[in-house]
Amino acid sequence: MAAATWRYRGAPGSGQPAVLVQFSNGRLQRTGSMRFTVYRSRDAAHPRKKHRRILVSETERLSYVGNNFSSGAMKCDSLCRYFVGVLDKDTGQMEVYNAEIFNMQPLLSDNLVPDDTKDYQNKSYREKMDLCIEAFGTSKQKRALNSRRMNAVGSDIFKAAVTKAAANIIDAKGVTALIQDVAQDDVQNISTFLPPCNEDADKLENVYKFEDILSPAEYEALRIPAAAFVNITPEEITKKTQDRSHCCFVLEELKFLPANEKSRDHKARCLWFLDTLVKFSYQKVIKTKYPMGPECPQIISKKLMRNFTSLTYNNSSVQNLISASMKAKITAYVIALALHINNFQIDLTILQNDLKLKESRMMDIAKAMRLKVSKAKGLPELENDQNHKLGTLSLPLPMQKASGNQRKRKKMN
Repeated sequence: MAAATWRYRGAPGSGQPAVLVQFSNGRLQRTGSMRFTVYRSRDAAHPRKKHRRILVSETERLSYVGNNFSSGAMKCDSLCRYFVGVLDKDTGQMEVYNAEIFNMQPLLSDNLVPDDTKDYQNKSYREKMDLCIEAFGTSKQKRALNSRRMNAVGSDIFKAAVTKAAANIIDAKGVTALIQDVAQDDVQNISTFLPPCNEDADKLENVYKFEDILSPAEYEALRIPAAAFVNITPEEITKKTQDRSHCCFVLEELKFLPANEKSRDHKARCLWFLDTLVKFSYQKVIKTKYPMGPECPQIISKKLMRNFTSLTYNNSSVQNLISASMKAKITAYVIALALHINNFQIDLTILQNDLKLKESRMMDIAKAMRLKVSKAKGLPELENDQNHKLGTLSLPLPMQKASGNQRKRKKMN
């Protein structure tokens, strides 16, 4: 055979480059069964559109489509040139022609209307993936797809049923009555965290009984730690105020301890427990068995953990958490104890600052406890330019009212 030479012929006789194809989903096993048809753009005057081509091939099972201008075309077309060489074995002469490569993709629908293509392009990524799973997915993938669609249908039916039921309730009861029910529920939700309230009490000290705040055994256990308050001197109070080692309410009340030994001891025990409650409210997650230290009696530590924390499961262990509802409960018990300490009239703003609460939250709890709230000047040493809120427990108890937030929602509706 003579030495091989090649000659560039450019485009074949038809003026169109030779066609090279590759299939995106496999390889051909029988090339003779394929039929190809090329469609070209009629806009021959347009410099770009005149080169557009669509190649269609058909088999017994599927139809394939490829083009040289859409997103399905090969990305390297504009950077590469393709050639086809035809070798004459007798003469050793190879003729080289221009070629163009098409990426053939299966056509899953027989409808070639352009609007259908637009609908497909507008589908989300999830919807396109679902179509691929329907066509080429495994049995497991198809079962998962059907299960997800059934769950979606069930969710839609449930939402429709809830919407219809809510509409029926609104039509039957009325919007105003429903808002009043929600407001009453809000009061009841707060009430579940309040100390037991005796609405039929004939004396102020019986509305929130002292025994419901501190049992006799707990009260007796406070004698030793509260001894430091019983014998406190004015100099020590001044130093504790500078160090801020206790809450403001306690520091202020320590200045007015009674001279009577029994009354002085009683008030000191109450102040020590109130200060412990306030400090306990600062914590979030309780990680130790005795969170208030060794000086706190064991019976008091157990009371704090049992009554003012909620159990939560985290990191494979059970933890004690001071949630928002438990913080509200601590606040309610602090208010009840402060009422007993200060002759049933207290500065709510001082307690609010000690407990680090928003004013609206403090007022909601105070009103739920049936206190009359009024404005009063604060203590000279504490924000004397701020109007303080005074809470007073009086008989007969006022009726429960909805919180300020609920009233605003009612007004808006």
